[in-house]
Amino acid sequence: MFEHLNGTLSRTQRRRLLDLTRWTITVLLVVYALFPAAWVFSASLDPRNSLAQQSLIPPNASLENYRQLVANPVQPFGRWMLNSIKISVITSVLAVLISALAAYAFSRFRFAGRRSLLLTILLIQVFPNFLAIVAIFLLLQQVGMYIPSLGLGTHGGLILAYLGGALGINTWLMKGFFDAVPRDLDESARIDGANDRQIFVHIIFPLVRPILAVVGILTFIGTYSDYVLASIIIKDRDAMTLAVGLYQLISGQFTQKWGVFAAGATIGAIPIVLVYLVLQDYIIGGLTRGAIKG
Repeated sequence: MFEHLNGTLSRTQRRRLLDLTRWTITVLLVVYALFPAAWVFSASLDPRNSLAQQSLIPPNASLENYRQLVANPVQPFGRWMLNSIKISVITSVLAVLISALAAYAFSRFRFAGRRSLLLTILLIQVFPNFLAIVAIFLLLQQVGMYIPSLGLGTHGGLILAYLGGALGINTWLMKGFFDAVPRDLDESARIDGANDRQIFVHIIFPLVRPILAVVGILTFIGTYSDYVLASIIIKDRDAMTLAVGLYQLISGQFTQKWGVFAAGATIGAIPIVLVYLVLQDYIIGGLTRGAIKG
């Protein structure tokens, strides 16, 4: 059928048909992606606190759910959100720095066991993180005996657990990008008297900013939205993260506040959207350039 159409349509008509097809597919994909967000936002404006009668345009829409979310002292939403932002930012910064140092070592240095260590890191990433939950719990329990700020029930312990799970895959992502940076730059800098630290800080580091942004945002989103590890390690209400705190709104048997939960989810998504908007240029560059070795 398409061959018959190609034979009967002019070049301009074929181009218009192709453009129409592309726009139709694009619009469908955008609607498919935005519909869940629109549904949650609609639920946050519905004062009935029920998902059974939810509609995309709720009747009697109001900001009552947002008022209850902010004004309730028993559920410190603001503190939960600040806790999540603090933990995510610290984890992202540390993960980027440590992964960058490890990737630079694997990319530029040659040492015994280098290939075996890289394969080991890749093999560890094959197993799901939840398989290590018991081990992480026991390790943090032991660490807390000597360093209380890094034990169970602390943000430091949660950050430590996140870092352990993020360094492996991040090191592999960064190594591919580091390999794409020409080694001629290293050799030229050494001729001018630069050492390895100066080469990394002043030459390599500025060139790999796109992959640093990618690793940073992936780590930020992963830690910001995590529920499993945070719910196991953090038990104090004031120290809870946003995901764990919001779950308290819908976990009750008789007090499921779906409207308030939707309001919290809507506000909680703002930091991730802002991070994407600020770093979108670096994200595109980091996901494409690292696959090509220069």
